[in-house]
Amino acid sequence: MTGAIRNIHATAIVVDGRGLLFIGPSGIGKSMAALSCLAIARRHNVAAALVADDQVLVDGRDGRIFASCPAAIAGLMEIRGSGIVHMEHVETAPLDLAIKVVSLADTERLPPEDERFQLAGIGVLPMIRLANTATDPLAVIGAMMPSWRAQASIW
Repeated sequence: MTGAIRNIHATAIVVDGRGLLFIGPSGIGKSMAALSCLAIARRHNVAAALVADDQVLVDGRDGRIFASCPAAIAGLMEIRGSGIVHMEHVETAPLDLAIKVVSLADTERLPPEDERFQLAGIGVLPMIRLANTATDPLAVIGAMMPSWRAQASIW
């Protein structure tokens, strides 16, 4: 669908051309997981940037879902307990995957296969779950997305 724009509580980044949307309840670790992905990618000389933290504007265009950031918080990321930092960012990016950040204590051991994240009136993204204790979230994403591993060394 085209035209509908929603503001959702999430964090969006781009790593090696892949748009990642981190979702989950407040305080679960979305920003920290995204920050870890950005740092790991940069250590491997892979292009990576923030799209939006805390508030992500999502809309559908040309059969894809895009993320952008409200102007007031562009380039800003909150690192809970440490403060707000300025990050390299892009204005908009297509999204490829939703990553639901979960607490291991509060989730089932094996989630359902082929989970999807539905953005009503906008579209659907494939979704994986990521423990908020994961020390290398890109390794988890790569393990869960085997077709990505064949395309880039970072995954």
